[in-house]
Amino acid sequence: MVLYTTPFPNSCLSALHAVSWALIFPCYWLVDRLLASFIPTTYEKRQRADDPCCLQLFCTVLFTPVYLALLVAALPFAFLGFIFWSPLQSARRPYSYSRLEDKSPAGGAALLSEWKGTGAGKSFCFATANVCLLPDSLARLNNVFNTQARAKEIGQRIRNGAARPQIKIYIDSPTNTSISAASFSSLVSPQGGDGSRAVPGSIKRTASVEYKGDGGRHPSDEAANGPASGEQADGSLEDSCIVRIGGEEGGRPQEADDPAAGSQARNGAGGTPKGQTPNHNQRDGDSGSLGSPSASRESLVKARAGQDSGGSGEPGANSKLLYKTSVVKKAAARRRRHPDEAFDHEVSAFFPANLDFLCLQEVFDKRAAAKLKEQLHGYFEYILYDVGVYGCHGCCNFKCLNSGLFFASRYPVMDVAYHCYPNGCSFDALASKGALFLKVQVGSTPQDQRIVGYIACTHLHAPPEDSAIRCEQLDLLQDWLADFRKSTSSTSTANPEELVVFDIICGDLNFDNCSSDDKLEQQHSLFTRYKDPCRLGPGEEKPWAIGTLLDTNGLYDEDVCTPDNLQKVLESEEGRREYLAFPTSKSPGAGQKGRKDLLKGNGRRIDYMLHAEEGLCPDWKAEVEEFSFITQLSGLTDHLPVAMRLMVSAGEEEA
Repeated sequence: MVLYTTPFPNSCLSALHAVSWALIFPCYWLVDRLLASFIPTTYEKRQRADDPCCLQLFCTVLFTPVYLALLVAALPFAFLGFIFWSPLQSARRPYSYSRLEDKSPAGGAALLSEWKGTGAGKSFCFATANVCLLPDSLARLNNVFNTQARAKEIGQRIRNGAARPQIKIYIDSPTNTSISAASFSSLVSPQGGDGSRAVPGSIKRTASVEYKGDGGRHPSDEAANGPASGEQADGSLEDSCIVRIGGEEGGRPQEADDPAAGSQARNGAGGTPKGQTPNHNQRDGDSGSLGSPSASRESLVKARAGQDSGGSGEPGANSKLLYKTSVVKKAAARRRRHPDEAFDHEVSAFFPANLDFLCLQEVFDKRAAAKLKEQLHGYFEYILYDVGVYGCHGCCNFKCLNSGLFFASRYPVMDVAYHCYPNGCSFDALASKGALFLKVQVGSTPQDQRIVGYIACTHLHAPPEDSAIRCEQLDLLQDWLADFRKSTSSTSTANPEELVVFDIICGDLNFDNCSSDDKLEQQHSLFTRYKDPCRLGPGEEKPWAIGTLLDTNGLYDEDVCTPDNLQKVLESEEGRREYLAFPTSKSPGAGQKGRKDLLKGNGRRIDYMLHAEEGLCPDWKAEVEEFSFITQLSGLTDHLPVAMRLMVSAGEEEA
């Protein structure tokens, strides 16, 4: 399948569309700014309360007549542009595809070695997030603002979080299954070229620390020079560090001072300039940006490398290079706490290291999508954006906004399909909400069989009272996915050309698994074919699962305004009840704050990551290895991103 990099089939239509949109845009921008000036966020309200001179109110009164005058002047041009713009949408393709051509370390995206389907298996990491990148006036209804600056900051945080080396902590103590923050922040990188790691003397429990797979090299070195000789190319430990920690039973590591406090990390394609929204300026203790000087308690390891000797790039005794990397605890240690759980789970202050696929929702603003794409190309090679349709299409209502779906991948995209839900109503009908289906190639076998996977990203109808509409959309989702797999499959039973190793559905489904008002969706047949790692059954969540919808009134509170702070708050039941949104109640009475004391559960989990256990290649299986709720976008959106790492392996290899 040919993937198109422009939304129109020829340059003439593209030019005509550019001219028509140039005529519309001034009117669109003025309306957005005019409405935004009358919808303050709680952050702005606090600023106004601290402003004795009422300067912000004065500016609003001063500029409103100016906006109105300019709007009246721009209306005739906007009308003329709309006459040309509207019919052009029938010829527009439903997405734009972008591929990073410059694969050098300076260009951004890291090189991946091709998986041959051999060895112990390979892990693939998926993440989904609703980032609320609407026009600024509409975003303020969710208590977030400055869409353009947020888009740039969101892209930087995701890129920086995903580009870190992956570190795994193995604890040899039979009773102690956790490590203090001081242990995490005191790991150091090799003092020579042999790949060994040393730990300061104050960490007495540390017996050995070793890197596995990368030989002590920085990931960008491997991207430039290829894997070292003798390094396993097919393994799932790419850019990963294995840390082994042993000690006396019940021993506790001593607190270690961090001599590198205040240093800045450089990870990803470049530096992290500060945005304009309130949480962009990182303070001490904030790990949302990897340039922060402090480490997250559960998600960060600092490693220092020595100086370069002779400029050769090999670690020496005098250089300093600060890495901040996520920690993935050994699954066996977690199973001691949850005997019935087979995989690791956590609330993390960072996106997972080595993130492979990213699905975003509510990237409605096209300028914000362009900024987001530019940032994410520092890590992801393949991106699809501006997904959806505009104008009138068939029997659907007029669409003012696209679907808001956005997809980024480190692996090649083979086929793409988009479908718009035809049954949207109310304000949701103004956006072309739908489903984006993708087929990606993740490797090839020695017999030249392609190893592929399927991913579906969707955003369902929002109004909470419309359960029947969401169920119809789930029916359509299953039908469209079955048709997409059938139309893109080149495999026959007699001559298989492809091995399907995963099938993922993710996105904002706008219903939860604990609300009595969502029983219809909870019992949908989708959950019989696709498994939800956080769910025990209809209306019953696993005890560690938490809600992904934040209470918008508390987005800028001091307790949750940084990724570290939000992580710590969500690890306590009291904090979750304070800052997560809970299911609405039809009974009269108290509002959100008063109702929380009467409710059970851990908040509304409306962002899902589902995986299929059937319909994959025979003798292969995909099992969840890790699941995480992510706080790295605190203050930038009203949703928590979620991520899942899937281990794919041949059945006979596991036997």
